[in-house]
Amino acid sequence: MTGLVDLDRRAVEAGVQLVAAVTGDLARPTPCAGWTLGRLLAHMAGQHRGFAAAARGGGADLAVWADLPVDGDPAQGYAKAAAEALTAFAEPGAPERRWALPEVHPTFGFPGTTALGFHLLDYVVHGWDVAESLGTAVEFDDEVLGAALAVAERVPDGPERLAPGAAFRPALPAPGAAGPLERILAATGRSAAWRP
Repeated sequence: MTGLVDLDRRAVEAGVQLVAAVTGDLARPTPCAGWTLGRLLAHMAGQHRGFAAAARGGGADLAVWADLPVDGDPAQGYAKAAAEALTAFAEPGAPERRWALPEVHPTFGFPGTTALGFHLLDYVVHGWDVAESLGTAVEFDDEVLGAALAVAERVPDGPERLAPGAAFRPALPAPGAAGPLERILAATGRSAAWRP
């Protein structure tokens, strides 16, 4: 269980390093259809806050999942939200608790390790989204990608992915020689060929 906390931390820290380079132009397009970079960062920061609350037993309140704009100082605002999540996840007993994730299911409490897997997958995918928006690359180590791919391959695919607010788009076929990141992207409905 501590292993998953560490893998998630590594994925999140890669994203924090990317966002540290954001000084403006939050209107840039992203692979998230219709979302600017500013909107994506607000979503990511809000999700960090929501997952932190869930790890501490307070995730049932939808208000803690609201977007958290980081417009004034994107690097600092985002890093603060990420640190809040990482601190909560590392607290004793957090992975063993049941976490309320009302955006996934309104009443079911998810095992902490399952919720951490969701968070890990989100931040690998969104790390790639940010990197693509900035025209740069993001590097995740093989262990992080392996764990995120295992989660991505278990996410149900079907018409519910076309519903408003769905976490992912319908899965795309992965190229034959696709590596783990390309397979994660395809499983979550993203094309590694996306360009702004």
